Amino acid sequence: MIIVLKQGTAQREIDSLTARITAMGDITVTPIIGTDLTILGLVGDTTRVDENQIESQHCVERIMHVAEPFKKANRMFHPVNTTVRVGGSVIGGEALTVIAGPCSVESEEQIVGIAKAVKAAGATLLRGGAFKPRTSPYSFQGLKYEGLELLQAARRETGLPVVSELMSPMDIDVFMDKVDVIQVGARNMQNFDLLRQLGRIDKPILLKRGLSATIEEWLMSAEYILSEGNPNVILCERGIRTFETYTRNTVDLGAIPAVKRLSHLPVLVDPSHGTGKAWMVEPMARAAIAIGADGIMVEVHNDPAHALCDGQQSIKPEVFSEVMKDLRAIAGVIGRSV
Repeated sequence: MIIVLKQGTAQREIDSLTARITAMGDITVTPIIGTDLTILGLVGDTTRVDENQIESQHCVERIMHVAEPFKKANRMFHPVNTTVRVGGSVIGGEALTVIAGPCSVESEEQIVGIAKAVKAAGATLLRGGAFKPRTSPYSFQGLKYEGLELLQAARRETGLPVVSELMSPMDIDVFMDKVDVIQVGARNMQNFDLLRQLGRIDKPILLKRGLSATIEEWLMSAEYILSEGNPNVILCERGIRTFETYTRNTVDLGAIPAVKRLSHLPVLVDPSHGTGKAWMVEPMARAAIAIGADGIMVEVHNDPAHALCDGQQSIKPEVFSEVMKDLRAIAGVIGRSV
């Protein structure tokens, strides 16, 4: 709900109205004071708000109901872009974020070698799966806790912050200690109990879009995290399931400007999972940056033909270096940097 105040409303009147509203129930009031307009954004159980009583106040111009059910993720209530600091990187700022690394951690030699290669090419964070949610129970499920230790070894060698996927709420404490950004995968985007618990910790959360999730459902999942007090949410478009079978998923690049219009949260694109084809990663990465994404998340493997997971969509380090050259060129055109 939004309350539009009359032009020139004094601060004491704003404070008085805010106190009156919060007394009606569990409601947070966020004032947005502009040059020509002042509005109050109400978040919480607004069913308790007596609209007639509020509209009777002489400083109130009108009351508007916000159609979108997400409030804390809504740009209307938070017009300034959110940035998330991870180590020395700022996700959502002027510089683009590039997360790169293998789909799954396989050995210390593998993950450390890839980490060194992607850092040399310009990556800002290292990705690597320790726990792998797979469609088949017979597929490689990851090295689990050993994989987290190997990611730490790569972080010590390169200084790159680590991104890895969490599957169970029981492992939150371990991930708090072992990784820098906790990834929520597409299959867990609507695991609401997990999202609530992640909202109660002080750690950046990378929230991937679900397999068939609408933009509103995706933002509502972010709302679960934000509503519990964790503001450090990063969105990631990784393709959605459509009738098309040529690619693994259909990358919804139109979601990027849509989310940017609706929300203040930073948004990345994963062209690897989005297409499922290594040769498509480079053009889709270019397109993602050109259309306004805050960065990309790419799978890089030193030996894709023998990768234990998703080798068909992984690019080699030398190809990743070429991708980075393209991104630097595009970033310069659109007023950003890598």
